[in-house]
Amino acid sequence: MPILTMRQDFRAPAFGPASTRDIYAAAIEQMRWAASQGFDFLVLSEHHGVDDGWMPAPLTMAASLLGATERVPVLLSAAIVPLHDPVRLAEQIAVIDNAHPGRLWTVLGAGYREEEFAMAGADHRSRGRTLEEYTAVMLRAWTGEPFEWRGRTIRVTPRPVTQPHPTVLMGGGVPAAARRAARLRLPMLPMNTDESVVAAYHDEARRVGFDGGFVMVPEGPTFVHVCDDPERAWEEIAPYLLYETQTYASFQTPGQHSTPRVDARDVADLRRAPQIWVGTPDDIVARAKELPPGAALNFHPLAGGLPPDVAWSSLELFARNVLPRLR
Repeated sequence: MPILTMRQDFRAPAFGPASTRDIYAAAIEQMRWAASQGFDFLVLSEHHGVDDGWMPAPLTMAASLLGATERVPVLLSAAIVPLHDPVRLAEQIAVIDNAHPGRLWTVLGAGYREEEFAMAGADHRSRGRTLEEYTAVMLRAWTGEPFEWRGRTIRVTPRPVTQPHPTVLMGGGVPAAARRAARLRLPMLPMNTDESVVAAYHDEARRVGFDGGFVMVPEGPTFVHVCDDPERAWEEIAPYLLYETQTYASFQTPGQHSTPRVDARDVADLRRAPQIWVGTPDDIVARAKELPPGAALNFHPLAGGLPPDVAWSSLELFARNVLPRLR
């Protein structure tokens, strides 16, 4: 059975019928529903200053979701580390790990949108070096022992429950990011399936003598919508998916490639995209059974501000007519 994940970005574009409050209420309830259905991960991300309100405080939301659910981990993919003070990040993650041991997984990313770095007063050009420095600070902070950093004495308490530290993975989509992950002796969740990234990780791991690492290559659809009438469904969801894909693609820097990215000029492009699955229960079951081991069905039910009632219809049909056949 594929891994099941649900992602929420909490976006409420002005053209959609749902307000920000409506989207938050629906997204949280859908995450609770996903946990009750046995989903493997709830996924959050981070962006700042976006017109539609893309959720900018994922650790706050992660703590809320962990308190509202049981068992299921929350995956933050990704925390944009250079925008923050690493000591404060370490403290927040340590507190969450004490409240909900082992259930927060955090992908540490360098970020890419220049507007966000300007807003945070951070240097966009040095983001890779900053990520490596700040990650090392966080790993040291989670020991609970005092240390010196930039002329300050740092001590983070309480120590996390999860040892030697909470679950963190490095993000990125280029060989340099993979080598950084191996140097820091951390696993990696890249943003794409580029084989050169995986090769660079293992090459650097061998060079530094790190044999405990791994790369979680993201495979599988990034949007799944189950329906009885696909043609009618496309009429309902197309404006929201087109908005979602076009705005996300506009964030990417030149040469950057990520698995969720779809370069769509129109609905025909959306319908051809392998990342987007819209189909009947039989369609989804058949495609899911062809996924390789370790691949995921990634649900993004409110993508682009999709109306909650339309999203719920898909989720409920999945639970009735797809999930039992996958299990």
